[in-house]
Amino acid sequence: MKIIILGAGQVGGTLAENLAREDNDITVVDTDTNRLRELQDRLDIRTIEGKASYPTVLEQAGAVDADMLIAVTNSDEVNMLACQIAQTLFNTPTKIARVREHDYLDKNQKIFGEKGIPIDVRISPEFLVTKHIKRLIQHPGALQVLDFADGKAQLVAVKAYYGGPLVGREISYLRTHMPSVDTRVAAIFRSGSPIIPKGDTIIEADDEVFFIAARKDILAVMSELRRLDNPYKRIIIAGGGNIGARLAESIEGRYQVKIIERDLERCNKLARTLDKTIVLQGSASDRELLIEENIEDTDVFCALTNDDEANIMASMLAKRQGARTVMTLINNPAYVDLVQGGAIDIAISPQQTTIGALLTHVRRGDVVAVHALRRGAAEALEAVAHGDSSSSKVVGKTIEEINLPDGTTIGAIVRNDQVLIAHDDVVVESGDHVILFLVDKRRIKEVERLFQVGLTFF
Repeated sequence: MKIIILGAGQVGGTLAENLAREDNDITVVDTDTNRLRELQDRLDIRTIEGKASYPTVLEQAGAVDADMLIAVTNSDEVNMLACQIAQTLFNTPTKIARVREHDYLDKNQKIFGEKGIPIDVRISPEFLVTKHIKRLIQHPGALQVLDFADGKAQLVAVKAYYGGPLVGREISYLRTHMPSVDTRVAAIFRSGSPIIPKGDTIIEADDEVFFIAARKDILAVMSELRRLDNPYKRIIIAGGGNIGARLAESIEGRYQVKIIERDLERCNKLARTLDKTIVLQGSASDRELLIEENIEDTDVFCALTNDDEANIMASMLAKRQGARTVMTLINNPAYVDLVQGGAIDIAISPQQTTIGALLTHVRRGDVVAVHALRRGAAEALEAVAHGDSSSSKVVGKTIEEINLPDGTTIGAIVRNDQVLIAHDDVVVESGDHVILFLVDKRRIKEVERLFQVGLTFF
């Protein structure tokens, strides 16, 4: 595909890296010459220096015959205007834009409706990150929780702990031990390296285990791999920006929530808009304030400011003072692997969350969900099977008969409202939502081809 990416920041750069690896024709537009040179030095892409919304710049980038335009600059207005120009002047088939401002999203239907700004897909990083954190709060002990088929099935990552019933045993024991619960271990990461699980694979303590199951069975399976944590009750959020405010608003009905925010004017606004959340003015790195607010009784401390270093320091302090679980928002990808697993329990990367949403609309075949895993090293996707046994490489075949690329496993199939765990004898039918796990993203083209019928791109 010929794809133009507007914006060479963290999201644009990571997206270009992902897509260039998959033999797409990529052009990146930005005003930052140094950043463009850095990308061009390590990736096989074209770069154009210029303002992303200028018609002449878009034309120079190849908008005349581009298949897709992805606008992820730091300006909502530039992103929206670029999509409008791409439609009006170049009739670009697919236009995706990152839109952050809540005020634009609140008037969604009027601004982006049939007669509004022609954006086919709107991506809101703040909404995606808020949803991600909320799922983690709902599943104590999970490192990652991903929804498939409108939440009917979930893929969960947990760290296996000493004392878990399944730790030190073969995976096949799980079926014997829990005959009424059906699940599949999709992948295991041991010391950072992937292991494709088989029935005789033994789960070791500290393994990062990805398993898939129906939503109702998730907690039961988690209890086999680690001591099941008590439900969270008390949450402290450091940072009252867009993400912090949205998270508080979405969980304050079920949890006791406090927000710590430096800016007095922002505190007053939060106090007016939130119903049950306690808003505190101050610094989340203020030890006395944390002690005063009973940090030792806090179940989750979420550091969600725009400053990585402030988030890390506040999180380490909160953990040292007794917070049970610490989640930290980190924008710099280089920091994520450095901090997770020590004082910080879960490092949250907005880039990886956003990349997954963007890749959903770039994948060939009828791919309805894509999630980046392990900081982008692996991928989970949900693809819909179409056709019949003569026109499809998967329909009419059992899981065992499907010629999957190395490093790829099928975890489950969702058929209507039924979640079928992917045992070897399960037959794929047209319309099934097939959930796959790839530890080697270089194989993505082969997986896409499995779900293509003829030459149709969805």
